[in-house]
Amino acid sequence: MTTGTTAPVVLPGGEMLAWSDLPEQRLADGGPLGALAARVVPAGARVLLAGPHDPALLDRLAHAEVTCLLRSHPDAVALADRAARVIVGGPARLDPADTFDVVVAGAGLDAVESVEGTRLGWPGVLARLAAVLRPGGTLLLWLDNPLGVARLVATSPWYADRADAAWTIGGVLDAGRPANREQLSARLTEAGLTPDAGYAGYPGAGAPTALVAADALEQRPTSGLLDAVLHGACAGGFATGAVLQDPARLAVDALHAGLGATLAPGWLVTAHRPTDHDRPAPAALPVVLVQTGPPGVGVVEVHDGPGGWRWAVTGGGGTRGRPAPFASREAAHRDPAALTGPVPPGRLLRTLLLDGCLRRDLDALRRLLGGYAGWLTGQADPDGRLTGAAALADPDNVVVDGDAFAVLDPSWQATDPLAGQVALARGLRRFAVTLLTGGYAHPWPSTLDVAGLTVVLGGVAGHDLDRATVDAAVQTEAAVAAALRGLDADGRGALATALRTVTATDPPAGPRSYQQMREAWVRQREELTRLAALLKWTEELLTSRERALRRADATINLLSGSLSYRVGRLAITPARLAKRGARAAKRRAREALGPKPQEEQQ
Repeated sequence: MTTGTTAPVVLPGGEMLAWSDLPEQRLADGGPLGALAARVVPAGARVLLAGPHDPALLDRLAHAEVTCLLRSHPDAVALADRAARVIVGGPARLDPADTFDVVVAGAGLDAVESVEGTRLGWPGVLARLAAVLRPGGTLLLWLDNPLGVARLVATSPWYADRADAAWTIGGVLDAGRPANREQLSARLTEAGLTPDAGYAGYPGAGAPTALVAADALEQRPTSGLLDAVLHGACAGGFATGAVLQDPARLAVDALHAGLGATLAPGWLVTAHRPTDHDRPAPAALPVVLVQTGPPGVGVVEVHDGPGGWRWAVTGGGGTRGRPAPFASREAAHRDPAALTGPVPPGRLLRTLLLDGCLRRDLDALRRLLGGYAGWLTGQADPDGRLTGAAALADPDNVVVDGDAFAVLDPSWQATDPLAGQVALARGLRRFAVTLLTGGYAHPWPSTLDVAGLTVVLGGVAGHDLDRATVDAAVQTEAAVAAALRGLDADGRGALATALRTVTATDPPAGPRSYQQMREAWVRQREELTRLAALLKWTEELLTSRERALRRADATINLLSGSLSYRVGRLAITPARLAKRGARAAKRRAREALGPKPQEEQQ
């Protein structure tokens, strides 16, 4: 087992003394890779951790005896207190007689080999790792996809990498390196191993936040769960960088085309070394492992059973601590305990609504929006308020199976009840923002702003929303997002201001996509053209009205100096004076005939 004291660091030669490979991005408990490794590694097993890994992964493997194989001496010193033994110098220094029950190469094979020693290449490193695997042992191996989503959206080509770590470029030109899952299976077979399960890793190499079984991606391309998992992983994984196009949109499109596994940024496969006797059947592995939301939630798993897919959560305790005073109570929280039971089947409501908008299918939109609004109304209490997961059920977290609606992930819950109309307006507004900022075509006027489109969507759903309700929905959205992101009062106020100022000409939130930024620029140009045309029409209207006024003034001046005008003026003046005198006489008579103040008092 992993000792609590500093492990011995073995330096057989070839170590890199001034280099570090430890990943900068860290996931709680090692993320999905740590959860999967904890399932693969039995208690008391001897494990070889080949290459750089998140130090939290060693904590997940505390029930086993872990040996780290690294090429970096500083990394070996950093991990010495977490492992039973650390070998520095690369796979060429491994003793063939020193065998292991499990070999984990979750960062691939490129970072295993040292540049200071004998170079073996990708096939040679795999052969060395397979040689130290005991019969019946398991290999956990990651492989980057040279044509994955991460490569397709990258702003710089893979062959132009000038970083210090780019000693080997993983492209399709290296014939010794597998470039797809079929070639990877062939290489494993050549090394004497039998491939088992295969996972697609999103959003990229290093620290995948989602591992999805490749078979599930190919067999269930319309699954709302897989749609939400891939979209969420890519939206969060590329949020801080610039990309050529939206990786979340590309990943979801690949899923619907049956290419979710083919275009994955990388693959994580398990393989075993055959034995002379029957090998016990391994435990069933999860279909999906995903880490979403705050770090304290842990890894959410989905298992396949006789009754279909079911939820499971490993680690984490939720985001809800001691109850806070009412004034500082958070608007929402996440409760992992709610992830129990079957995963609701169906397609994601957001995807169906986008499809209806792109096809201008008003009948389908009325059915979907009306069904969504009716389902929300049915979840409300007698006072029309929604609680729990239903209060936060927006199109991004609702699946549709026929005419049935259900919350996909019920762990996101509102702390306090929300008015049903506000909850509906919040969900519709989120979709309106997606529709407008994403540049999607839709059947409604292009001049609508976010609030206006939300009101229109409410009307299609059969509810009469107004802008005041939409504004309340913005406040609710800001409070919910601030609670889930851990923002303070100032951050919540800034978020509410940013939400109110979202316009149809803004690019969508998330990754800075050049494609979407160009589309936003096109929309801004069209809006400026429309405003310029409106300004020109207004100027022409004002000019014509000014000319008409000038002509009327000239006519009046001309008529006022004529003889007929003067004669008419002399005839009208006595009539005006008589009328004024009659009014004064009538007023005096009314005052004389009216009651006196003394009489009123009596």
